[in-house]
Amino acid sequence: VQLVESGGGLVQPGGSLRLSCAASGSIFRLYSMGWYRQAPGKQRELVAEPTNGGSTNYADSVKGRFTISRDNAKNTVYLQMNSLKPEDTALYYCKATHRLVRSYVVWGQGTQVTVSS
Repeated sequence: VQLVESGGGLVQPGGSLRLSCAASGSIFRLYSMGWYRQAPGKQRELVAEPTNGGSTNYADSVKGRFTISRDNAKNTVYLQMNSLKPEDTALYYCKATHRLVRSYVVWGQGTQVTVSS
């Protein structure tokens, strides 16, 4: 599977963005899709990712502000980001994990989100 993120950009604090991650080259429904981010000088961290039990893990820092969703008909996963804060500034990555072969993981190239006035 190949992943291409889009939707990043510069936004003022309190604003919103919706990131998209389009998948191609494989059967989308075979993959669990998540979002991670990496700020300068920091390690990559989880933003939102479904669990095996059907719920979704969100980073504490984004709970209530970010929502992950997917459209299997469009082979796309989204990250709706509201009430953005400067500390949300990072490179956001899409991650695909094969549901049957959990060790098979693919990352997108990332899309930059900058929150600044």
